[in-house]
Amino acid sequence: MSKRITPFASRYCSTLDRLKEAIRRKRPGLLRRGVVLQHDNATPHSANLTQQWLQRYGREILPHPAHSPDPAPSDFHLFGPLKRHLGGMAFETEDDLISELRNWFDNLDVDFFRVGINSLLSRWQKCIDLHGDYVEK
Repeated sequence: MSKRITPFASRYCSTLDRLKEAIRRKRPGLLRRGVVLQHDNATPHSANLTQQWLQRYGREILPHPAHSPDPAPSDFHLFGPLKRHLGGMAFETEDDLISELRNWFDNLDVDFFRVGINSLLSRWQKCIDLHGDYVEK
């Protein structure tokens, strides 16, 4: 089955372009040393257009085991605390929700993100050891 270009892949490649520019501005030299991206098997990540972008810029992708729960830090480290924070809240408008989300993110300590990223390696190793099965905390 051939992969076609989807609007989602095009939008994702635009996001990758913005990410590349932000890294270039904020972390000079990092792009030359190499950036490894973590993708799941979502269509925008596996589309031909995205694969061409990755090849053009020489980006490495961490392999994602088929049918495996997503080992991304956002899934195992971010969404639980965010869900607990938002639990029971009601918002009148989308802008109210966005404002609360920005406030929550702005008040997170940098160590919160460091812990999530640093635990990625051990979670990946557990996933490998379990042959792709679900990884508990």
